[in-house]
Amino acid sequence: MKMKNYHFYIAILFVLFISSCKKEEVEKPKVTYENTPKVKQETIADTNQIEVADLPVNMEGTNFLIHPVGVTTGTGKEKSSDNEQSFTVSNYGEYQITGYLKNLKFQEIGKDSIYALTDKPVLIETATYLKTFADKTKQQLMLYSLADMDTNKDGKLDTNDIKSLYISTISGQKFTKLSTDFQELIDWKIIESKNILFFRTIEDADKNGSLERQDRIHYYFVNLTDKEWKVSSYKPI
Repeated sequence: MKMKNYHFYIAILFVLFISSCKKEEVEKPKVTYENTPKVKQETIADTNQIEVADLPVNMEGTNFLIHPVGVTTGTGKEKSSDNEQSFTVSNYGEYQITGYLKNLKFQEIGKDSIYALTDKPVLIETATYLKTFADKTKQQLMLYSLADMDTNKDGKLDTNDIKSLYISTISGQKFTKLSTDFQELIDWKIIESKNILFFRTIEDADKNGSLERQDRIHYYFVNLTDKEWKVSSYKPI
């Protein structure tokens, strides 16, 4: 009986240990306020990562190819379900590229030159072509959600860092940040009848490192037909 109780207590302690580890992982802060060095380009890659470009994407009605660039780990030895090596780093849906990408490369159709969206370290999660807006105004724009700062100071860019909103032309030019530093993008929406982009962000107002309901929500809009893409705030509440 004593031996059974001993095994029971060991099992309980093991479950508590695993739970505490998971809790610690979940509660990893979005923002750290210590004075530590900013993330450097070389901290994103390591010796186990191989930089890979997926085959290019052409958004319907545009004259540019977009090459998604990311990394695979384990020197390319991961296997997919059909036992073939997988080097895919992105997915393409309806006018949107998704993944965890280091960059996007742009190439005008009919030309050889390929150039990068940015020369700064970023982690791009979505790149969306504003197709309806383009059909209406003849202006071809892209919106991006990405991490551009090591906000939790762990030495790398990943999904635990704050996500920002950027815009560019379909050629990747005029790559411009719309959201404010240290404010996490919540969502965005375009009012097509007015050609206005609305978006919301959340700020760690209480400086506890986490983004929660009690923190401050900011509301912004941008007239997409303006050449300068001026960001203005508004207060619906």
